Amino acid sequence: MAGGTEAPRVVEDCRGVLQVLSDGTTVRSAAAPYTVEDRDDGRVEWRDAVYHAAHGLGVRMYRPARREGKGKARLRLPVLAYFHGGGFCIGSRAWSSVHACCLRFAHELPAVLLSFDYRLAPEHRLPAAHQDAAAALAWLRDRLAPGPADGSGSDEDVRAWLADSGADPGRLFVSGDSAGANIAHHMAARFGAAGLDPVKTAGYVLVMPAFTSEAPTQSELGSRGSAFLSRDVAERYNRLALPAGANKDYPLMNPLGPDSPGLGPVGGRVLVVVGGDDMLKDNQVRYVDGMKAAGNDVELAVFAGKEHGFFSRGPWSETSGEVVRVVGRFMGRDAADSTGADGQD
Repeated sequence: MAGGTEAPRVVEDCRGVLQVLSDGTTVRSAAAPYTVEDRDDGRVEWRDAVYHAAHGLGVRMYRPARREGKGKARLRLPVLAYFHGGGFCIGSRAWSSVHACCLRFAHELPAVLLSFDYRLAPEHRLPAAHQDAAAALAWLRDRLAPGPADGSGSDEDVRAWLADSGADPGRLFVSGDSAGANIAHHMAARFGAAGLDPVKTAGYVLVMPAFTSEAPTQSELGSRGSAFLSRDVAERYNRLALPAGANKDYPLMNPLGPDSPGLGPVGGRVLVVVGGDDMLKDNQVRYVDGMKAAGNDVELAVFAGKEHGFFSRGPWSETSGEVVRVVGRFMGRDAADSTGADGQD
């Protein structure tokens, strides 16, 4: 080029939607790396809101279109707070895959679901995502719990929408997929069952949580290079998301690592969904074992032959339908424990 100046080149590329250039510039595409079938057929109502104006972070709220009862007689529904995946680097509540997962959960569980965005790396490296998730749950608590609104029209509108949805402040479940499931664990460690009082967190649903370790596991070593989440892709996410100087034993990525505080009682029940061919499987199973050893009520559901991301990439598949049913039974157990109902869908 004129004057000998070299044009910036791409040094990191995440699924074609995030590129980091040699001059440090980050280039993002509004498009998702893949799309799924649109089945937004009106059975679920949804709307967007802002939960963190300073960071420009939004939430998409879902509820079944058909709801039983009116006013105080409205049938109460569990509330599912949901965090998307994407290696802490990519993803959005607006992606068709995330939207489809939320539509299916909201309709088939049924539940009032809130899908939260959070700041992404490398512009905002960890722990930014977890800080945003904590702020999201505090925002939700303040709009589910009885008490004075902040006086803003948007706040009162969200409160009214949740109340009209039949959202039950006594049955909050925190969930996520991949990176979002990692977030859900750390919200369990931070808030437990009572940390969002007077809202009660009844449980946590971790779908293929993104847990890493500096020492490679057998499931990593045996993973295919062509897998949706390969070792190469995972390393790229780690380079972009981890704080400077941190490795894969960073406490937010390895809850069993040498510098982690360890796993303790979280107060609520935990469901972990694992793909049998996920390269992260061994770390996920180690997490389940560690949580059980710490005295937690943990369920493990393994889907044989499935690799990382199978739920979000095929949300309308029969296998993903079984994931929804497993989650429904897990959440229904809470209703049965508290009301004596059978807890079935």
